[in-house]
Amino acid sequence: MMVTGSRGGKGDGSGELAGLDGAGSVERVFRIPDISLEERTPLMVTLLEIIHLQREHIQRLKDEIARLKGQKPRPRIKPSKLEGGSLDEGEKEVAGQRPGSAKRSKTSALEIHQTVVIRPENLAEGSKFKGYQDYTVQDIVLRPHNTLFRLERWQTPEGDFVIGKLPEEVVGEHYGPVLRSYVLYQYYHAHVTQPLIWEQVWELGVDISVGQVNRIITEGKDRFHEEKEAILRVGLEISGHINVDDTGARHQGKNGYCTHIGNELFAWFKSTESKSRMNFLELLRAGRSEYAITTRALDYMSAQKLPKVQLERLAACGKSVFEDQATWKAALESLDFTDERHIRIATEGALLGSIVEQGHMNPGLVIVSDDAGQFDILLHALCWVGRTPGQPLQRAVNKLVGFNDAQIEALEAIRTRIWDFYADLKAYKKEPCEKERAELEGRFDELFSTRTCYESLNQALKRIRKNKSGLLLVLDRPDIPLHNNTSERDIREYVKKRKISGSTRSDPGRRCRDTFTSLKKTCRKLKVSFFEYLTDRVSGRNAIPPLAELIRGRARESPS
Repeated sequence: MMVTGSRGGKGDGSGELAGLDGAGSVERVFRIPDISLEERTPLMVTLLEIIHLQREHIQRLKDEIARLKGQKPRPRIKPSKLEGGSLDEGEKEVAGQRPGSAKRSKTSALEIHQTVVIRPENLAEGSKFKGYQDYTVQDIVLRPHNTLFRLERWQTPEGDFVIGKLPEEVVGEHYGPVLRSYVLYQYYHAHVTQPLIWEQVWELGVDISVGQVNRIITEGKDRFHEEKEAILRVGLEISGHINVDDTGARHQGKNGYCTHIGNELFAWFKSTESKSRMNFLELLRAGRSEYAITTRALDYMSAQKLPKVQLERLAACGKSVFEDQATWKAALESLDFTDERHIRIATEGALLGSIVEQGHMNPGLVIVSDDAGQFDILLHALCWVGRTPGQPLQRAVNKLVGFNDAQIEALEAIRTRIWDFYADLKAYKKEPCEKERAELEGRFDELFSTRTCYESLNQALKRIRKNKSGLLLVLDRPDIPLHNNTSERDIREYVKKRKISGSTRSDPGRRCRDTFTSLKKTCRKLKVSFFEYLTDRVSGRNAIPPLAELIRGRARESPS
């Protein structure tokens, strides 16, 4: 029998220990009896402390194993505030009120749609009126509102017939703009499935079919698609950096990927069959189709080891811009490009040339990613603190587990130094100076050249040091973030929709999912109500300016 873990206990002489048999299964639980202070000898106190420390160490190892398996570790449950636990700072209760109830006046700015005056009952004769005591009740109205448009028909003296015109927002539609906006809002914002949306509006009294709900969700959305593409074009033009990431996106039963591009001003999503570098470069063209042979393109091809003969042929081909993919492929065939690797490198270079040299992108744009290879173009900054497996620090250090006290101490010491260095980088971003920059560079080299008693940790530090240029790009560009959390938060919206509604089955459905996820997240960043935006666009009022214009305006307000 061997003691290997615990179930409860606080290191005070009580608790439970699970005993395991040789096969690793739990036989029974040993309960450590309560030991009075008088009965505790110095040796017994020492043994209890060892048991307590061993219990915590075993739990840490279990949590680490669970995390590496993709499972959740044992939750850390805070003391209940209802049982006398202390409140955190900022959560102090106002006497007699629930937390948060005294933040602001919730009714002062409300639009009042109906006013009801109520007189007291059994009012005594001779009473004097002393004004009102207001009591505001917020509610919503969920009921059908059906309109019959009776278009007058007139016959002119010439014998022709003229008929009254329908309002623009209902031409070709038997469902009004508010209902259509509500369906879009429920599906793309609240993540309600199509069958439940149909059931909901049917129970409210709307006579609508399942097919009509699907049509409202996926058909006739060209206006929205165009606005989504304009978001990316403006975002790349005015941004100093973009955060990028991708996630799985199955389509028609086949694996695919959804790429996110965005920052604090916008979010843009696109689902494709590939997540290669060529695919990413095609997305950065923001709907344009040209390929360009420029100095930047040729430098890229050379860095990717394209043979010198092929480089010379491209440089001397006599044409620098190719209008579309068909023209580009024909040019490669005429230059005798047959090897797939050579075609790929040349195409990536021509895409990069068209993006940078044609003036469609900020030339100083920094791409912040989690070290995925397809994003390693232009100025590439790496994330320090993200949670995804692709992070250099996450992959190299955070997954390590010490197997003895010396390794555990070395690992904790390195982690502490890394977080201290990260805190100093944040301080540098606020007040950059040349002296601090040189000091941080030296500290980086020293930190990630450290030799410890833990060889796996040494190798991890060595791998991190190779990413120095990406991790320390912030020293040259203090305006860029140190992490990729913006992309991770934005892409979570797509993941939620995927988990609830599953994969897409039609091309219009996939395109609409990308478009409305982009528009919703961008509206949220710009402080625009997504429901008001949908209603505005569906009704054709267009009172809300194009989102691309709002992005430009926000960028001018905060140039950083």
